[in-house]
Amino acid sequence: MPKSLFGTDGIRGVPGTAPLDDATLFATGQALGSYLHREHSAARVLIGMDTRESGPHIAAVLAAGLSQARASVALAGVITTPGVACLVRQNDFEAGVVISASHNPFHDNGVKLFSHAGMKFPDAIEEVFEVDILKHRGNSLPAESAPPLVSDASFDAEYLAYLRGRVIPGAKLAGFRMVLDCANGAAYKLGPELFRSLGAEVITIGVSPDGRNINAGCGSLHLEPLRQCVIEQGATLGVAFDGDADRALFVDENGRVVNGDGVMLAAARFLNSQNKLKGARVVGTSMTNLGLERVLATENIALARTDVGDRYVLEEMLRSGNVLGGEQSGHIIFLDDSPAGDGLLTAVKIASLVSMNGGLPGLIVGLQDYPQTIVNVKVRSKPPLDSLPDVARALSDAQLALGKTGRVVLRYSGTEPLARVMVEAEHDSDVQRYSQSLADALRAAIGV
Repeated sequence: MPKSLFGTDGIRGVPGTAPLDDATLFATGQALGSYLHREHSAARVLIGMDTRESGPHIAAVLAAGLSQARASVALAGVITTPGVACLVRQNDFEAGVVISASHNPFHDNGVKLFSHAGMKFPDAIEEVFEVDILKHRGNSLPAESAPPLVSDASFDAEYLAYLRGRVIPGAKLAGFRMVLDCANGAAYKLGPELFRSLGAEVITIGVSPDGRNINAGCGSLHLEPLRQCVIEQGATLGVAFDGDADRALFVDENGRVVNGDGVMLAAARFLNSQNKLKGARVVGTSMTNLGLERVLATENIALARTDVGDRYVLEEMLRSGNVLGGEQSGHIIFLDDSPAGDGLLTAVKIASLVSMNGGLPGLIVGLQDYPQTIVNVKVRSKPPLDSLPDVARALSDAQLALGKTGRVVLRYSGTEPLARVMVEAEHDSDVQRYSQSLADALRAAIGV
């Protein structure tokens, strides 16, 4: 059945209002704790968060719900989403909870749930959670909440040790000059500490969180400050994380932005050269640029596409046995290292390859991005797109005109009231023409 609380990346909203009101959060803790208690009489749950000012209160309410369901809670404090996923796996927690809205502004927040395996729960399990949450969220919160949460700094040290162990053999990061933009988010301490401990010379942006400046004019959505800093400082590499650091984008020494498609090309070439690219196949999404697919094909590497969302990329990787997958956004999965997309892990891998090969441009030679645009249309509802006659007609017209020289993807955002129109073609004029015609049809049908 369709889920009403969980989107593609957990439960997301504005704190204090449904679904992030206290009653729903408490019920969420109860639902998770009750689910775990069915198989574990003494379930343990790890909670982490990014730097949003609403995080500690949300953590406290969730912990109260978990405690009510007889689960014990440990707090990692401010830590990346993949950091929690990693620590859950390594410390035998039954589940992990991350409080973050990723790349969204500070006034949004969210709750992401991870299983014992360090992966997001399957859709079917989230549906079970929803039934339980909706059933119990009318209950009154107890007068006595869970014991006060105290962050355990040892979790940071353990996660950093794990990341240091993922440097590619042969890489030398001593003296490596790089710029990190940590988005005033979850990586603001971990990122600089990681690379400085590896010997790199680190220049930082976005490392002064105040609870409200996460993703504000910095990070992976705002790359111009990083570009300027890389050029001004003569750095070899720039890295931008988002608020919870599950993704990373890069800037080369010339100021050129390299997104997830470029990362996958560089990683695929290296893994293939080491006979470690299982199945000679990379997993992307419907948004992966046609240019990546074509350059991979020249090297006898296939590209598989899934729906947008790291959970769907991971599902296909697990099904097919592939070890590399990801999204343009910089959410990359190195399955031999982790089932979670991890911006810091990706940065370690790319910095390693750059140190071994002299620069990022040489790692992505031959990648020519097709002109592509994404138009976001605010919508009042999300009916099936094929049920909208004018939208279906505009889509058919665009697909017929573009043929094999382009692609069109229409989809709803899993976390916001938006319809997304992606058009990709050899000629920018076609991109603009068909993206606007489709966006106009959507606005007329279901626009706000």
